[in-house]
Amino acid sequence: MPVTRTTPPGRQPLARARIIDATWALAAERGLAAVTMRAVAERLGVTPMALYRHIGDKQGLLDGLVERLLGEIPLPDPELPWPDRLEQLAQGMRAVARAHPDLFPLLFERSATTEAARRPRDAAYSALREAGLKEADVERAERMLSTFILGFACSEAAGRFAHVDADTEFTYATEALRRVFVS
Repeated sequence: MPVTRTTPPGRQPLARARIIDATWALAAERGLAAVTMRAVAERLGVTPMALYRHIGDKQGLLDGLVERLLGEIPLPDPELPWPDRLEQLAQGMRAVARAHPDLFPLLFERSATTEAARRPRDAAYSALREAGLKEADVERAERMLSTFILGFACSEAAGRFAHVDADTEFTYATEALRRVFVS
């Protein structure tokens, strides 16, 4: 006779989104170092083994956090000129860094591996192709741009620009980058 698994009354079924929600809350409250399979399982009231079929391992938890961070970046209207799309992506990244300064550095440590996490990168690829970059250069240019934006956003969120107007600094830097891509 097959075993039927049911969720006890009053308990939500375990799903990837619910696990990532719990991971996000744990990281926001106690920092990234607190994120373990055991801690997330305790938060959800399940055993750590129950998480594995939905999320894989701790790396899956961290990938979910990256997906959530990058998912907060609004995608620009594809009808806008390419420089405006790149600027909107950058401004979105700055906003996410300011909203989640303790979690944002995770983007330096981990690649965007899920489809949802890759959407901002794909939007940047599209803008760079429209800018006239050769296909062989698109990925490299996006890495350079995103590293710059991540660094600026992290620095800004950490208070590095407290003594100057961060918007003015950002405009100066993005205008310099724009000249590189236009020339």
